[in-house]
Amino acid sequence: MTAVSTTGPVLSLRGVSKNFGAVAALTGVDLDVAPRQVVAIVGDNGAGKSTLVKILSGVHRPDAGSIVFGGREVSIPGPADAHALGIATVFQDLALCENLDVVENLFLGRELRRGRLDEVTMELRSWELLRQLSAKIPSVRVPVASLSGGQRQTVAIARSLLGDPAVIILDEPTAALGVAQTAEVLHLIERLRDRGLGVIMISHSMEEVRAVADEVAVLRLGRNNGVFKAAEVSSQDIIAAIVGADALPQRPQRPHRPHRGENRGDE
Repeated sequence: MTAVSTTGPVLSLRGVSKNFGAVAALTGVDLDVAPRQVVAIVGDNGAGKSTLVKILSGVHRPDAGSIVFGGREVSIPGPADAHALGIATVFQDLALCENLDVVENLFLGRELRRGRLDEVTMELRSWELLRQLSAKIPSVRVPVASLSGGQRQTVAIARSLLGDPAVIILDEPTAALGVAQTAEVLHLIERLRDRGLGVIMISHSMEEVRAVADEVAVLRLGRNNGVFKAAEVSSQDIIAAIVGADALPQRPQRPHRPHRGENRGDE
């Protein structure tokens, strides 16, 4: 993993663009993420959020612009390269195998061996990771299929931490979760920040964004449309930036009708 400075952004994007044929998915996008910071990226459908996540996770390569990680310019030609740098991504579908238990999911493809599978070390490491996240999981030997949505999200995040990343990207981490499970995941995001990670959270929920984010970066039609301090901005201001202030519908003025007994002039 790349050595990371604690005095400036761990990840910086400058002028990042991506086209798919004639469609400009991203145009000149800038983004900064520092250690111990949660940056929420918000935008309407088609704003470019998914494309940006896939560029940072090595799925797509940008057509223009630069990515600086740990103080040096880097390229991310594939997912393994993102992982090696220290960028972990938890996609919305979580990519968990429901028939396998928690330990098997955490170490899938990265099993520890001492001649044969080292089940004891993997189980101890699994409990260590889950304790660091204050996870409410009864056993690491239960199938993932038996866990709640919030617990599954925790397992997916714990798996991403095995590589000791500096930045973790969470793609719609609370989608389709109930109130209690959503609160559990939001607390988990705060614990990731407390561990010193830079966190990028993609979300549609203004309440959740303002609850845990330090900064809110708005994308509109593939371009930057504002970066706000979460503690200083209202949900209405964020929504206005998402849709474009000039695109907000204006309520027509209703004609004044005097109430009964009100002076009607020369009547």
